[in-house]
Amino acid sequence: MDIRIGNGYDVHALAEGLPLWLGGVRIESAKGCIAHSDGDVAIHALCDALLGALALGDIGKHFPDTSDEFRGIDSKILLARTMELIKGAGYRLGNADITIAMQKPRLSPYISEMRETLAKVMGTDVSSVSVKATTTEKLGFVGRSEGCEVFATVLLIGGEMAVR
Repeated sequence: MDIRIGNGYDVHALAEGLPLWLGGVRIESAKGCIAHSDGDVAIHALCDALLGALALGDIGKHFPDTSDEFRGIDSKILLARTMELIKGAGYRLGNADITIAMQKPRLSPYISEMRETLAKVMGTDVSSVSVKATTTEKLGFVGRSEGCEVFATVLLIGGEMAVR
């Protein structure tokens, strides 16, 4: 059995009038993430954690923001492609733990849907996906509602334990 841990981090600036996508779910908000793709900062951090666990680089290496192929792309597609790389390397997800730092809007009403959406895209049970939301108590760029940051940690299991 081979166990790998990866962590990911991503941040995006927020701007008025853009859609806000987090964890594959459209969030009701006056501001959304400025990005080349749909700006789903939670999925981006998760992809970085998955790729990092296997030393496969980062999301920018696989899905560069300089490519028109990825302009406006649904980040769930990026996550599905990342999972293909993980499975192709002989690993499966043990669990994922995601923390979203955002001052507003309140994210707790969306957490269950995010967990279900991410689990479906990754082909795992919802019990293997944790999503938490926090504020920064009005401190820093997150506290001023200028941006959103996400931390993600994953455990990947390879070898005979990967076949499940």
